[in-house]
Amino acid sequence: MKSPSAELAAFAAGLRFSDIPVPVVRKTEDLLVDWFGSAVAGHGARAVASITRFALAMGPQTGPAEVIVTRASSSPYLAAMANAAASHMAEQDDVHNGSVFHPATVVFPAALAVAQALGASGQQLLTAAVAGYEVGIRVGEFLGRSHYKVFHTTGTAGTLAAAAAVGNLLGLDAQQMQHAFGSAGTQSAGLWEFLRTAADSKQLHTAHAASAGLMAAYLAKDGFTGAAQIFEGPQGMAAGMSSDADPSKLTDGLGTRWATAETSFKYHACCRHTHPAADALLQVMQAHQLQSADIAHVVTHVHQGAIDVLGPVTNPVTVHQSKFSMGTTLALAARFGHAGLAEFEQHFLDPETQALRERVEMVLDAEIDAAYPQRWIGKVTVSTVDGRVLHGRIDEPKGDPGNTLSREEITAKALRLAAFSGGASPAEMKRALDRLWCVVQWPCVGVLLERQA
Repeated sequence: MKSPSAELAAFAAGLRFSDIPVPVVRKTEDLLVDWFGSAVAGHGARAVASITRFALAMGPQTGPAEVIVTRASSSPYLAAMANAAASHMAEQDDVHNGSVFHPATVVFPAALAVAQALGASGQQLLTAAVAGYEVGIRVGEFLGRSHYKVFHTTGTAGTLAAAAAVGNLLGLDAQQMQHAFGSAGTQSAGLWEFLRTAADSKQLHTAHAASAGLMAAYLAKDGFTGAAQIFEGPQGMAAGMSSDADPSKLTDGLGTRWATAETSFKYHACCRHTHPAADALLQVMQAHQLQSADIAHVVTHVHQGAIDVLGPVTNPVTVHQSKFSMGTTLALAARFGHAGLAEFEQHFLDPETQALRERVEMVLDAEIDAAYPQRWIGKVTVSTVDGRVLHGRIDEPKGDPGNTLSREEITAKALRLAAFSGGASPAEMKRALDRLWCVVQWPCVGVLLERQA
């Protein structure tokens, strides 16, 4: 009987394009386009620029893999590092609810860089991405809620996701993939402590996960061995990083349950834990025709994970830190109808935003906590200045599979992200998006953004 580690490795190694149902292929195309918008949005961000400078200084000045934010090229390892940092900056990259994991920002940078280096087809790129999503999501679910309280799952499970995607592209066999998982798992890292002081670590988490996973796969291809039971072994990831790990989650429905299709898009430009409450508040405001000045107090009824991640941020001092403030997000949503990139950038320190931020509190709700992480329910109690007490509830926030973004909305979002960062002109972005929507037809994965003279 195969161990869970061996079974998951065999699935990732053996996955082929013909195995993937058509709706899952279409969803993966959506996820790729959505990720690309977030990668371009990292252009100009200080933390991204720092990691990108490091990558380009350490590696070849030219190479087969694209560095999106600079239009440069380098080795796959360093391009994956830079692109992973870039695509996690705007807080608009996708998320899988049940694993509390952002797959795109670690899977696509690694898979794209290697596909460009190998001359792989669009179908091979999509297959690798699905392998990465399916593995990463299951690892996040396996590690459980206790893991997420301390560890940033995108940095930890993301290392395995990147290894699976790259290993699939490299044609690793099942045993080699298991070795790649062992090497990836022993490098898994990422702690939430950075939020307290507005440090830059979140971009480092994704940069490290994508590049370390890529390295693990290449090492396995060369015969390098890794721990055979990195997940469930007595000194493996579960032992060191979780108190509620469930090894059965690693192999749940492999080949029949497509977790990739369960992934949610992000509508607001902030931590996903704020989205359900923001949508519920907007529901109340629209139903009762409220303005932000009408709000005296908001109670957000939340799961414990939201309190763990958002609770430390009480007085945000940077734009990025403000995206992990429940009060700031709800204040911006109330003022502008949407907590987008421009709203955070231009208005998070406004006196009106700060005043409303202080009138928002989080309260643990037993129903919502029991449903989490499979469902992220939004529930608010709004007290108005004229004495009314109003209630709002959203069972599927905007972007969830049952309330998803259309391809038109995904395209519009990517165009907004590029316009905000200046990472590509409208014409350049439109040409890139038009090509990306046809990725399944590509005989060879090429450069996504045109090189500038």
